[in-house]
Parts: sequence; C-alpha cells; structure tokens
Amino acid sequence: MKKVIFSGIQPSGDLTLGNYIGALKQFGQFQDEYDCYYCIVDEHAITVPQDRLKLRQQTRSLAALYLAVGLDPAKSTLFIQSEVAAHAQAAWILQCNIYIGELERMTQFKDKSAGKAGVSTGLLTYPPLMAADILLYQTDLVPVGEDQKQHIELTRDVAERFNKKHNEVFKIPEIYVPKQGARVMSLQEPTKKMSKSDENRKSAIYLLDPPNTIIKKIKSAVTDSEGIVKYDKENKPGISNLLSIYSALTDRSIAELENAYDGKGYGDFKADLAEIVAAELTPIQERYHAFLASKELDTILDEGAEKAARVANKTLHKMENAMGLGRKRR
Repeated sequence: MKKVIFSGIQPSGDLTLGNYIGALKQFGQFQDEYDCYYCIVDEHAITVPQDRLKLRQQTRSLAALYLAVGLDPAKSTLFIQSEVAAHAQAAWILQCNIYIGELERMTQFKDKSAGKAGVSTGLLTYPPLMAADILLYQTDLVPVGEDQKQHIELTRDVAERFNKKHNEVFKIPEIYVPKQGARVMSLQEPTKKMSKSDENRKSAIYLLDPPNTIIKKIKSAVTDSEGIVKYDKENKPGISNLLSIYSALTDRSIAELENAYDGKGYGDFKADLAEIVAAELTPIQERYHAFLASKELDTILDEGAEKAARVANKTLHKMENAMGLGRKRR
C-alpha cells in the first residue's frame, strides 16, 4: 500500500515562484510514488476578511494551477476544503484536545495578530483545522516550507495525545522539507521570505507573470557590490537566494553553478536565470488557461470532493466514536 501525502494551499493572493519551488514542483513527482491528496484550503483563507467573489475566483484559479503544474487527477485527489464537511467537524474535536497556550505560542499567530486591535478566533484556531486536514487522511508525509514546521509539530503532538487519551485513531505524520529551494526569499529584501502578500510586486515572481516581467524582476533583484557568484547566505543573501532558485529549477548543485559562473558577473548570471525561470513557467501558464476555460476542471473537483469525503468520513467517525459523540456507528 502506498504511503499518503497531504498538501494544502490557500486560495488567497497570487502564487509565487517560492510556492512553486517549495511545494507545487514536487506534485508530479510525488503522485507516482504516493497516494496524494491536494487540498485548496479556502476555510483557512477566511481567518482574515475576504471578498466572496474574489475568493471563489481564486479557488478555481488555484485548482487550474494545480493541474497545470502536472497534477494528474487519475493519480491524485484534488478537492476544495469547504466541500468536504469533515474538515470543519474534525477541527472542532481537535480544538477540544489542544490547549490555548499551545495556540498562542504559534509564530504565525503572533505575527499576524501583532498590532491589531482585534483578530478573529479563527486566526488563533487555524492550527487545529490544519491538523484536521492532515489527520483525516491518515497522512504519512506532509511537504511544507520551514514556516509551517511548527504547525506540523503541533499536529503530531495532538495526534499522539488523542491516541493515548481516547483511542488509536490517527497515524502520526512526518515532516518533509525539500533540501533545495524550500524557502525562496524576496527579490528586493533577500532576508525575508518571498510572499504572495508582499505589497511590493517586484519582490516576487508570480506564476502567471509574463516572460518580460520575469526578466525585469530578476535583472532588478537586489544583490551586492562584490559581483562574485558565490553562495554565502549571511553576507550575500541576494545572490545566494538566486543561486538557490537556479539550483532548484535545474537540479544543478550550488557548487556546480559557482564553478560555471566563476569569473562572470551578476549580469550574465541574472540573464541566464531569467531565461530559465521564463522557460519553466510559460508551459505552465498555457496549460493553466486551458484548464480554466474548460468544464473538465469542475468535473475533476466534483470527483475529488467525493473521494476525499469517503476517506475523511471514515476517520471522522472513528474520532466521534472515540469521544463518545452521537450514537455508535458500526
């Protein structure tokens, strides 16, 4: 039996090259080896205010991007979180098994609530919903960026706690972080993560950016005055970030790239990298527009939600029985 992978992305903002390298690029590789569940986590998106029409448009757009990067619905399950009711139901049960102190210690909650006059309860209880997403599918492996590791550790803790206190319901998931490119940094502030919510559009390459925009952004990426193509994250964060991107997209090692550009300046390096990024994203964009215009996309999402619900409900019923909720199911 294949091991299970679960991955979820919020349909808020435009996906970046960082999202692609850190998560989306691995989708096609994983589905041949694992039983994969890819979820558009729209319920997570509403922890902050959203425009309802834009949210729906972005949800469908993200589904098209999942398929465009190589996800095969015959091999993987693609679905929308809010269309599988078990996620919200399981999240409530897990909330009752997680302590407030654990949630208040989450780095993302601290960051997003800092300086705010008021924040939604959902922002605090985001981690139990994320834990439900993962645990409902008896997940073995969760591919995440470094910023999400704390949430996965909490997911493991609550799964172990539930199993010991109530019944052996959950499989304990493992964290998988890609070695190269898991954390792509801003092009303008290379000590910060590349973010789809960055107000400075020059800071990120978006998956739907046209080639000329990609080239301009990379050529204007912040580096340093030394002009030597060398990886040194502490002293040369800009060029180190670009080397990581280059390596992730070509499978060439950092050392190999350093040797290849020995004696060459940043201009040559950036020009080559820009062409590589544009060549990687152009066919994805073509497939994206084709899926977005097709009825096939909605059929895939309907079938994915049905399959996901069948699997998730089995775990949910075990959770309910373990907690004594409702009448015992046979």
